[in-house]
Formats: sequence, C-alpha cells, structure tokens
Amino acid sequence: MNTPLRAALLKLVKAEDGFVSASALTVSQQRALDAFSQRTGAVQQQRSGRGRVFRMVHPGIVEQHLADLSPFAGTVTDETLPGRAANLGHTRSSKGGTHGHDQYYLLLKARGDPVWQHDHGQTLDLNLQTQTQGAGVLAITPSTEEIWRTNSPIWLVENQALFDRTDWLPGTDATSLAWYSGHLRNHLIDWLAQQANISVTLFPDYDGVGLFNYLRLKQQLGSRARFWLMPDWHQKLQRFGSNALWQDTQREFRAAAQGLEGTPGEEPELKCLMDVMQRSGLALEQEAIWLQWR
Repeated sequence: MNTPLRAALLKLVKAEDGFVSASALTVSQQRALDAFSQRTGAVQQQRSGRGRVFRMVHPGIVEQHLADLSPFAGTVTDETLPGRAANLGHTRSSKGGTHGHDQYYLLLKARGDPVWQHDHGQTLDLNLQTQTQGAGVLAITPSTEEIWRTNSPIWLVENQALFDRTDWLPGTDATSLAWYSGHLRNHLIDWLAQQANISVTLFPDYDGVGLFNYLRLKQQLGSRARFWLMPDWHQKLQRFGSNALWQDTQREFRAAAQGLEGTPGEEPELKCLMDVMQRSGLALEQEAIWLQWR
C-alpha cells in the first residue's frame, strides 16, 4: 500500500479547483506525487508565487489510481462498520489508520468468591463460572461510564501457565485472576483505573516488557498498583535467568527505568530487582515460580 500517494491523490480529488499546494502535503506525499506525475502525466506541477502547486490534468486517471489504492475513496463510510472493516475499505488493509478494536475481552478466574456487579445492577458469579467453565470473560469498553466493578483485589499474569494452574497465588483472600498476553492493552489499563480503591497486582515476566507494563499501570493507578516479586527471586534470576530475553527487551527496560524514577512511592525491592537484572544481564520468565533453585 502506497500510503503517501493515496493521501496525496485524495487531497487532490477533494480540492475544489483541482489544485493542491505543495505546502499542504507532507514531504513523503510530495515525493509520491512527483513520481506519479512523471509516471502517468495525469498530474502536473507549476509555480505559484514562491511555491508550487500540483494540478490534476487527467481526472479520470487520478480517480482510477485512487480507486485502486482506496476502494472507498470519495464515498461515505457506514458509521456502524467495525473500524478495521472500514480501514479495509479505505486502504485495502485492516491495519490502515486506527486499527484497535472497540472492545477488549478479559479472561478471569476466581479464588474464593469475589463479588462482581455491573452499574446496571447485574451480578457476575465468577466463582461459579470458574468451577463450571474454567474461566469467565468480560467485554471491556472503557469509553462507557457503566462498567463491571469488583470489591476484591485483581491480579494480572502475563503467561497462560499461571492462569491455568493457580497453586502459586499467595494468600487466601477472595481474588480475581486475569490473564493478558504480552503488552497490557490501553483498554484494560483504562478500565482498571475505573475500579476505585481496588488494589491491582501485576506479576509479569521480569524483563523490559513486564517492567514497562508496570510503568504504564503505575502511571494510571498510582499507589493502587503494585509489582509482585516471587519468593527467592534473586536466586532464581541467577540460576534460571536468560541473557537473550534481557537483550531482546533492553529498549523497554531503559524506558521503564527512566519512567519509574519519576513516579511517586518508593519501591526499594523493585529497584533492587532492576539493579540486579542490569548488573547480571539477565531476565526471568514467570514460570520460574515453580522451580526450586537449591
């Protein structure tokens, strides 16, 4: 997909007099239109004062090329279409433009009997769903003020193994365990920020991605967010840690280290973990929770 050319041709077609000033185009769009002009002759350049303009001389050719690049060009998109479907119509790619989904589906498990209620009055029996189905699911749409809320702590884990088998989960309080994959979605963080007065514990991989996820969570939730360190993490990091994982997530680690320095609330044990990771050049995956280091 030639995105700069599509954008430039769209501006040209929408112009009332068929002229577009070069200053109204980005550098990449100007280059794409220059190349298109030389290739087809359907667009010409001419001087205008101290600048230059692009003039459409063969509208049929321009419109045909634009239709090839963007089937929906010049038409009004049905507002009820999912965003990625509209992207496909405009750019031939579902990822063109804004390609996030409006909803996020969160998988949950219950320990004990955490209470979940919707602002409309419905109740979610997460414990029953966990016993009968293995897990429950919530459709999260953070743009609405009416959401599902809980009065119990929420734990977040990054890898499925810790969601499948929960014997590692400390304590005995009623808890909701949630599984996400890789990067925390903005939808999920925004929704967690709406869970007033509830503590949210993140237990991620001890690598740059996990720490950067915690930074993003901390920035939204403040003191309600905490980072969980497994027992004997120091010894497990030394014995089971990975230099390859450390190297692969260096960029995120640096960003997390810089960002966490500016967040309120000192967390000395987390700082100790990050210092040890940096000195040893090692990162550690969550599944080490079940390994014996002796």
